[in-house]
Amino acid sequence: MQFFRDLYQFMLTGAQYHARWELEMSSNILRSRKRLFVLALFLLPVFAGCFWAFAADGAPGFLGGKSAYGPSHYTNTIFLASIVVGLCAGLISGCIGAGGGFIIAPALMSAGVKGILAVGTDLFHIFAKAIMGSVLHRKLGNISVSLAVTFLIGAIVGSTAGGILNRWLYNKNPVLSDTFITLIYVIILGFLAFFAINDWLKARGKKAVKEEGATRYAEEIPPMGKRLQSVNLPPMLTFDENVTPGGRKISWIFLVISGFIVGTAASLMGVGGGFLTFPMFVYGLGVSSMTTVGTDIFQIVFTAGYGSITQYAMYGFIFYTLAMGMLLGSLIGIQIGSLVTKVVPGMTIRGFFALTVSAGFINRLAALPEKLAKMGYINLPTSVTSTINTIGTVVFFAIIIAFALWVFWCFFSNFNQLKAEEVH
Repeated sequence: MQFFRDLYQFMLTGAQYHARWELEMSSNILRSRKRLFVLALFLLPVFAGCFWAFAADGAPGFLGGKSAYGPSHYTNTIFLASIVVGLCAGLISGCIGAGGGFIIAPALMSAGVKGILAVGTDLFHIFAKAIMGSVLHRKLGNISVSLAVTFLIGAIVGSTAGGILNRWLYNKNPVLSDTFITLIYVIILGFLAFFAINDWLKARGKKAVKEEGATRYAEEIPPMGKRLQSVNLPPMLTFDENVTPGGRKISWIFLVISGFIVGTAASLMGVGGGFLTFPMFVYGLGVSSMTTVGTDIFQIVFTAGYGSITQYAMYGFIFYTLAMGMLLGSLIGIQIGSLVTKVVPGMTIRGFFALTVSAGFINRLAALPEKLAKMGYINLPTSVTSTINTIGTVVFFAIIIAFALWVFWCFFSNFNQLKAEEVH
């Protein structure tokens, strides 16, 4: 049980670092006239398409169909909905301090977007955000080039494998593809929700203390890391020279395997992979936290870019309108969310993290019976599975909307205080 608790703490820390990365990128974009101009150029086709859809009768009006696979598919409703989804994801990243990507794919799938299209769109949205607001050059000092390059070998192979698997499942049976993606989210979000709720319940009523987490291994190599670093399988990669004299060494094969797992997960789920990279590097490989952060940022740009373009965009599985709308919404949401953390108790934030993760878990779990019934794996009436799915969707959006309204209320009710702090 302790192993799973440690794993949860490391995954949470990875998600927190990913959220900080998103905040930095968002700030870089909004504070740069050049980047804002580039963003405006990216959005011009979207606005043009929305105008065309509004003016022309018979424009495509559904999500996830074949005609949605090209950049010519636009409606004003879809674009505005994507901004709302991105806004909520940004609020979660900024306020809770964990990447909001875990709600994007469930939200899109609940809105009717096919799973493979939701994954490809989310991955492209991450890539667009990365290339526009990249902070790599400021963080290169934390990157071990040898680790990063070797890791990317496995990540690219994994991303390719994940994309091939997703497309194969979709071509075989679109319902099977949706079921597979849903099952992955059920497992991951269920794991995070269980420990998040458990930790929040235990922490209530206690005085604020320094939380245990992945960073407690910042100076000491965990047992698994020691064992893997003791394996002499050339070539050996040297890293963390700035942490310990002479640095540490590990076999290349473990980096390739780690990259393969992260790349596969990123390609299958449409996420950056930060919640997996951190525990693998720190807990599994014994890499220092700072080196892990730099390498994680590096891999997100290239893994998300490679996966979104070569495994999804080239096959028409990216909904550009949704991607750009989510990018626009997240830029605003993450800024507001980060400001709210200054006026909200930490315990409340932890509670909302547990709640939002649980909402994503409930949403995908409720969708699973309907998909399994369509596949013939379980025998339940359509009315029953449809009702369960509807309840999960309503609960999910109710929680996310309530959270968003709460964040905005906190922001505007404390606006003068926040403005004064920004001035000082």
